[in-house]
Amino acid sequence: MPVNSPGTLIRMGVLALLWGSSFLWIKIALTGLSPVQIALVRTLLGAAVLVVLLHVRGQRLPRGRTAWRHLLVAATFANAIPFILFAIGEQTVDSGVAGVLNATTPLWTLAIGLLLGFERQRHPARLAGLGLGFAGTLLIFAPWEKAGLASWGALACLAAAASYAVAYTYIGRTISGRGMSSMQLSAAQLTAASGLTALAVPVGGLQPVHLSWQPLVAVAVLGVFGTGFAFVLNYRLIEDEGATNATTVGYLLPVVSVLLGAAFLGEAIGVRVVVGMVVVLVGVALTRKQPATAIIPTDRAPVTTLK
Repeated sequence: MPVNSPGTLIRMGVLALLWGSSFLWIKIALTGLSPVQIALVRTLLGAAVLVVLLHVRGQRLPRGRTAWRHLLVAATFANAIPFILFAIGEQTVDSGVAGVLNATTPLWTLAIGLLLGFERQRHPARLAGLGLGFAGTLLIFAPWEKAGLASWGALACLAAAASYAVAYTYIGRTISGRGMSSMQLSAAQLTAASGLTALAVPVGGLQPVHLSWQPLVAVAVLGVFGTGFAFVLNYRLIEDEGATNATTVGYLLPVVSVLLGAAFLGEAIGVRVVVGMVVVLVGVALTRKQPATAIIPTDRAPVTTLK
């Protein structure tokens, strides 16, 4: 599918809404559940939704040790680690701030691609868009005005964003476009992530649960929509545009997370934040620029079938 096609842009918008609202749902879920408990329920619900959809479509989970070995690595960096880290981070930082830190994922991805030689499309407008998006993110976050930025919570969110970047790069190089559908990949990855997250329960998931309807609804929406359906869209974007291009959706997340945090949690929002969000959106537009001949992303390997 050509870059900037209507279908791709629509998927990016829906994915940004689903993932951008995830920070709000995490914040609400923390009122009754621990970070590990949230991550576990989130992956279990997401996997359940996708396995059911997979069955309805007459498909099945991938087979073969090679496929599952790659999926375990992807699940570690795309689900188990960042899901837990973002929940830990939001214990001390606002949901909007978490969304802003998450927007650094494309920068990490580009840095990894350049360092390892995977990223060869250095279109000036694209690089300028990445820089502008980072500048807009900084404007929203305004570290020069907010005390206590270098907190464990903020560092946990930043580490989660870097983990996503590792996952995007790994998926784009080893899994995407290997003869499996987006639904198969998403269902298998979240199934693997459920098992990996369960391993962390003895360490951080045995705290008492304080349930009410708010955290229950929050974790349910987070698992079914923000994880299950969102990961199908995510894999489709990686297949269509490659790892680095797909992560540009992360620039839209602070817009969603900051607005929702302000509307439902009373988190601060001002002129600086609004201007920063506009700068972020302009950066996103620039990162969509590609050379006229670049139809197939260079960060995607030739199509093969995993055994």
